[in-house]
Amino acid sequence: MKKWFSALIVVLLAFSLAACGQAEKKEDKGTKESATKTTSKEVFKIGAIPDQNAADLSKGMGAVANYLSEKTGMKVEFVPSVDYAALVTAFQRGDIHLAWFGGLTSVQARNLVPGAESIVQRPRDAQFHSVFIAQSSLPINKLQDLKGKSFTFGSESSTSGHLMPRYYLIEAGIDPNTDFNGKPNFSGSHDTTYKLVESGAFNAGALNEAVWQAAVKDKKVDTNKVKVFYTTPPYYDYNFMINSNVEKVFGKGTNQKVKSALLSITTKQKEITDFFQTDKFIETKNKNYDKIEKVAKQLKMVQ
Repeated sequence: MKKWFSALIVVLLAFSLAACGQAEKKEDKGTKESATKTTSKEVFKIGAIPDQNAADLSKGMGAVANYLSEKTGMKVEFVPSVDYAALVTAFQRGDIHLAWFGGLTSVQARNLVPGAESIVQRPRDAQFHSVFIAQSSLPINKLQDLKGKSFTFGSESSTSGHLMPRYYLIEAGIDPNTDFNGKPNFSGSHDTTYKLVESGAFNAGALNEAVWQAAVKDKKVDTNKVKVFYTTPPYYDYNFMINSNVEKVFGKGTNQKVKSALLSITTKQKEITDFFQTDKFIETKNKNYDKIEKVAKQLKMVQ
């Protein structure tokens, strides 16, 4: 009887251990799946329009990601985009939570993502300019002198490299579609624009004033070969825009946390301020870009 009872105890104990093992495996699996989901949700992804050298952009935005991680406690990652349209699409899908847009791309993004908000810009972005450049050897001194000359814009979706230069050309009586020597080119980025003019590939072009100034300062462009002959009136341009899905994904108060972190950037964060050519960031709002939207609709670049 004792032997039979002992055997029964052993069998029950074996079943109990097996059941515990299965439960632990399920729990481990569930914990791992939960951890994976949590980790995925915790990655706050930032992007930027690829308007200049990819290595410089990655370095500057990588510094922003590190700073935001430090200030907010979130895991922040910079995700490069192949072109302007790709960033707008990623923002629309909700894959990018914070984007450094130009004025035009921010308008395109907010039209696609209701509730998206422009929150921060540099002081200079409230009074931004495009510059028109030309080969120094050519008699080009005003916009009207561009008739019959070859010309390159930047990206088709660029505010300072296409939208506003096109607008001011039309105001000066120049039709970019018919008055140049051939159709205008689209270089894809501001640094490529000044290199194309410097090399003689195009007689003239238009680009972001800040990129031009940085190129001159860093001696990346030969000012004996290329000159600025016209600077546009001021307009609102670049800004950081936060996605409308952020509070849902990362919790209430995240928008303000991110905004406060960006506004706390000073020259102590030299890698960031040097890249953005500023000493600080200031608040902005969607309404500031209404003129950009009006011009874009006039030129049929947004619906």
